[in-house]
Amino acid sequence: MLRSPFFYFILLLSLFSCKKEGPTSSKTELIRKEALSLRDRAAKNYKKENFNTAFYEFNKSKALFETLKDSSKIPYILIEMASIQQVNGDYYGSKETVTEGLIYAKDKDHLASINIILGIADKELSLYDDAIYYYKKAADQYTDSLYKQYPVQNIAAVYIQQKKYDKAIALLESILKMNFSNDASNNQFKATIKDNLGYAYFKKGAEDKGFHLMNEALQIKIDTKDTYGSIESYLHLADYYSKKDIKKSDENALAAYTISTKLNSVDERLEALQILISNDNSSNTAKYTQKYFTLNDSIIKVRNNFKNKSAKIKYDAKKEKDENEKLRLEKAENQLSLQRAKYLKIVSVIVFAFLVILIFILIRYYKNKNKAIEFKTSYNTETRIAKKIHDELANDVFQVIAFAESQPLSVESTKENLLQKLDDIYSRVRGISRENNSIDTGANFTHSIKEMLSAYNTRERNIMITNLENINWENIDDIKKITISRILQELMVNMKKHSGASIVVIRFESDQKSISINYRDNGKGCEKSMVVKNGLQNMSNRVLAVNGTFDIETEPDKGFKVKISMPEQTQIKVKEKFAY
Repeated sequence: MLRSPFFYFILLLSLFSCKKEGPTSSKTELIRKEALSLRDRAAKNYKKENFNTAFYEFNKSKALFETLKDSSKIPYILIEMASIQQVNGDYYGSKETVTEGLIYAKDKDHLASINIILGIADKELSLYDDAIYYYKKAADQYTDSLYKQYPVQNIAAVYIQQKKYDKAIALLESILKMNFSNDASNNQFKATIKDNLGYAYFKKGAEDKGFHLMNEALQIKIDTKDTYGSIESYLHLADYYSKKDIKKSDENALAAYTISTKLNSVDERLEALQILISNDNSSNTAKYTQKYFTLNDSIIKVRNNFKNKSAKIKYDAKKEKDENEKLRLEKAENQLSLQRAKYLKIVSVIVFAFLVILIFILIRYYKNKNKAIEFKTSYNTETRIAKKIHDELANDVFQVIAFAESQPLSVESTKENLLQKLDDIYSRVRGISRENNSIDTGANFTHSIKEMLSAYNTRERNIMITNLENINWENIDDIKKITISRILQELMVNMKKHSGASIVVIRFESDQKSISINYRDNGKGCEKSMVVKNGLQNMSNRVLAVNGTFDIETEPDKGFKVKISMPEQTQIKVKEKFAY
């Protein structure tokens, strides 16, 4: 099945448009490995309390996962970053960070952790009702029944802060009634519940019951080596003894201070110093006061520095992301521009090639068309000559033969009559020959035109020629001269056979671009629709073959007019053998 040039043009464009660009799988794998490595290093630095480094590495890892469009790893990273901010007292910053995790979090445990972070932040900011709201959401989201108790325990701690001791006690006792497995982590959790429950009873007024629970909780923490958990127990007991035994209160407060100093737990150190200063039971009170203010100023400074650094880390990361995105867009735009230029070049070449082929086809078409016109003109001319010879000369010759056979040639008058008939036949042959012989296109062109036209002059018909000599025939190519001569012959023959005109006027005109022939006679004319049938088809073909035009005006009994125009030069090669 043949295809047009447009088919291949569209096919080529579609092939180019199918090209796709994107990161290779090997590059993606390298980015993924770097992101995972940064996340793991950050987790190790978090445990080592290298918070600035951990925060930076977590944030960098998050950016890489965003580049990979892998949202599954981002919630964990944001939770850890928010935890680091809370350790450093940046509670507003932690809320902002962990809230971003809600966009990516799909897992219920991640959502629960996010709500716990929000609850802790609001508790520390004394937004107790909001804290309880987030803790309750976390409890509903945890799928593990044991994990659900951690946010419930936190709600109880908030109730203690709000002095809603009955509510706290009810929650804590409901947790203690649950069946926990007897392992270290569960025992430590139960110790924390008992400690808070005892502290709630103590604050409510049930001091003995409260002291028993708090003391039992401290002993469990010591046995399970929950050193950090023991700090809260010592602080609660220091508060309990502050109204009963100042010395024991100082002992518990100092124990809490020593452990929190060893574990670098600043908030608990400050709380222990507050109790020691409030008790004012030793000569070291001034020393404790100085330590409190020094430590408080130091922690404020450290936390403010961390806030600034974490904000700068996030700002720099966002700025870097925006710049990378801008560079990526610029690169993509440049690649698109180059691709467009490449495609435009290809399309231009294809269009140029298509136009060349089209021009070639058109040239061949018009050449073939002109050849067809030439052949048709030649055929019509040959047919006309054959018909003329058959209709006119053949009959005359037959009559002469019949005359010679039937009449005595010895008689002088018969002989002269025969000679007259032969002379007439000779004249007719010369006329046909003159009409169809080769045309002199050189210096004698005008003379040959006059001689040809003068042959149609008779006593009844007058042929007038004007401006023939005024035309600059040297500027007109031979093809035009041959065409003009043949056209005039066609007009003369048509006039002689059909017109019956007594006056014929032929006027030549020219300008720099074209030459015109104005023919007019006073003959009987005819219907315009009958012109071609009256023998002017050859004239029409000759005019069209040289890119000329003609206009005929005629009506019955109103004469015959023709205006023929043609360019002075032509590119069509008409061979003389066809110009009959």
